[in-house]
Amino acid sequence: MSKTPFNQGRFFEDFKLGETIIHATPRTVTEGDAALYIALTGSRHIAHCAKPVAHALGFADKTIDDLLTFHIAFGKSVPDISVNAVANLGYAEIKFSHPVYAGDTLTTQTEVIGLKQTSSGKNGIVYVRSTSFNQNHKAVLSWVRWVMVHKKDLNAATPETHIPSLDNVVAVEDLIIPAELDANSFDTAVTGSQRLWDDFEVGERLSHPAGMTVDDSDHTLATKLYQNNAKLHFDDLSMQSSTFGKRLMYGGHVISICRALSYDGLENALFIAAINAGTHANPSFGGDTFYTWTEVLEKWEIPGREDLGALRLRMVGLKNQTADSLESTYIEQDGKQRYHANVVLDLDYTVLMPRKSK
Repeated sequence: MSKTPFNQGRFFEDFKLGETIIHATPRTVTEGDAALYIALTGSRHIAHCAKPVAHALGFADKTIDDLLTFHIAFGKSVPDISVNAVANLGYAEIKFSHPVYAGDTLTTQTEVIGLKQTSSGKNGIVYVRSTSFNQNHKAVLSWVRWVMVHKKDLNAATPETHIPSLDNVVAVEDLIIPAELDANSFDTAVTGSQRLWDDFEVGERLSHPAGMTVDDSDHTLATKLYQNNAKLHFDDLSMQSSTFGKRLMYGGHVISICRALSYDGLENALFIAAINAGTHANPSFGGDTFYTWTEVLEKWEIPGREDLGALRLRMVGLKNQTADSLESTYIEQDGKQRYHANVVLDLDYTVLMPRKSK
């Protein structure tokens, strides 16, 4: 009897520096996807919720939430990049370059830009740059991430170490502003807050008041929505023998929860223009309750625009501890500075926000 081969995903020794991987299963994004995303996160960002508001901003329709676009595009890469991951370690240079609407079909491709075997020899870190395109071959999103991946053959040759040089921040002049976006007549009544770009100060910290408990069913359904089939999020039996002893929540969904919680205080942060850097500081699990706080790192005028400004923000997500109750995100341990055990996310990102009329 012949055996039917199936895709077991790549292990660390299967990656080659410089190769390009075309990911399978294009995805047409639907109104149903957008509605389910709201149901799972409670996201209230107005351009993704209300068609008349999107029209007033110059768009043909309400746009798909930036992070839903990211998760779906990211999910396309998982079977080839991280289905055998130990953990997703970080992000950089994430650029949102074109709005996505219900009915658009996304495909993703990835270039391997770095490799580094860990000292244990049991796994390695793979650095990749991925780009997602719509049905018109227009790039809608690109990102860099690095992920620790198991080795299947512990005796496989160790690749030459190559760690890519990455920008710490996507500069304001490199932000891609949708050509159709016009915030000159933005009505703050639709968000319930009159605080616009002009009202924020560098160094300001916002402790967002709401918390959200995410059950196993919630994050499992969300990760299925994103078609992210990494074993560590689904296979409880195999994860029982892991260091954690149970399934981990997909870190990208933690980003979505924290972004949704940050709405109170950042109601007019209409779009994410870039994610500059990100760290999943500690794992999250079903039953955890999340809180978040935000610090304004920089405040940028956008060249040639008087209707919009950009805020570079640091969003810190906490589990099982309120946003205003943690004095420091770091602790000293074994002579080293480490994240506090309740810090799960440290994200540096840039949003677009309307300015006051002159």
